[in-house]
Amino acid sequence: MRIQEIQQALRYYNLDGYLFFDHHRRDPLAYRVLNFEPAQSLTRRWYYLVPAEGDPVGLVHKIEPRVLDHLPGEKRRYAGWQQQCEALNRLLHGLNTVAMHYSPLCAVPYVANVDAGTIELVRSTGVEVRSAANLVQIFEACLSDAQFATHKAAQAKVDAIRSAAFQRVSAAHAAGAAITELDIKQFILSAFETENLFCDHGPIVAVNANASNPHYEPLPESHAPIRPGDLLLIDLWAKLRQPGAVYYDITWTGFCGPTPPDQIQNVFAAVTGARDAAVQCVLDGVAQGRELEGWHVDDAARDYLRHYGLAEHFFHRTCHSIGEDVHGNGANMDNYETHDDRSILPGALFSVEPGVYLPDFGIRSEVNVFRSASRAEVTGEIQSALLRL
Repeated sequence: MRIQEIQQALRYYNLDGYLFFDHHRRDPLAYRVLNFEPAQSLTRRWYYLVPAEGDPVGLVHKIEPRVLDHLPGEKRRYAGWQQQCEALNRLLHGLNTVAMHYSPLCAVPYVANVDAGTIELVRSTGVEVRSAANLVQIFEACLSDAQFATHKAAQAKVDAIRSAAFQRVSAAHAAGAAITELDIKQFILSAFETENLFCDHGPIVAVNANASNPHYEPLPESHAPIRPGDLLLIDLWAKLRQPGAVYYDITWTGFCGPTPPDQIQNVFAAVTGARDAAVQCVLDGVAQGRELEGWHVDDAARDYLRHYGLAEHFFHRTCHSIGEDVHGNGANMDNYETHDDRSILPGALFSVEPGVYLPDFGIRSEVNVFRSASRAEVTGEIQSALLRL
């Protein structure tokens, strides 16, 4: 169990306790952070308090009295709603602050899993409720050496598949053969199967205006041909097909021809410059021992694009956390969609992917960055020039 680790984190953040709550399995984070799987169905509310000092205590319904039996500590029971309120008051007596899976103003929706009514109920006991967003990072977004090794293994395979996908377009055009976005998507997915890689959806293969839709995906009933003179964007992500594996997620762009138009060249230079500015913000911050929060990195990329008059065409956050899910539960590099003030902790892995999306074409350049205790690094290949296909 992680009780000692949780208590150490609580003391670091000056919190009196971590209050877990769930009803009908609505909060998967509660089970992942506590590292347990209940042995029965869940139809009633349960609470589990890990105090900064002392033994944990659970509160369960009499209908489901054994739901927390796999966790240490005393288990108290309630039945009626009045009993629940009284038991919750006793459970939290003497505490001033508890962390829960909520986010003020829903700034970090990845941890906003406890409903507003339950937050009101806990606050009615006189306890101040704070977000557990930084605590969650410690257990969800700080990779072990073994997890990072799975990311690097996926990186080598995915980078090779990305290169082969662009080469397939070049070969088709050299031979005068037709090729489509869907053809390349299927080629990538087939390569993932061959390399024993898993992805939950995607990849994105997009030409011209389709590349201006950050979440475009070619479908059998809706896709475009890839022709000479087109801009081509490929965004692909995958992980090893094994428990605990961590994703690798990248975006590259190419032009189908020898000489890209100046506008495409200029936008590519601005986007990769913004990418490099964001990466440098992380490298410098870690090297200098400065506290880094997600919004700092977003500002670095967005300010760079603002200098080129392109910031208005960049309408998503700069980066997302990466873990066992491609969009993980660590700090996002974001001061646009939300103000993410979570710390970028040692062990964090995240994308850096600014983009500019114009009516006729879009360009995004994405790398992955890993932050250790002493340094930060880009974990895969870095696109420095627009590909000529």
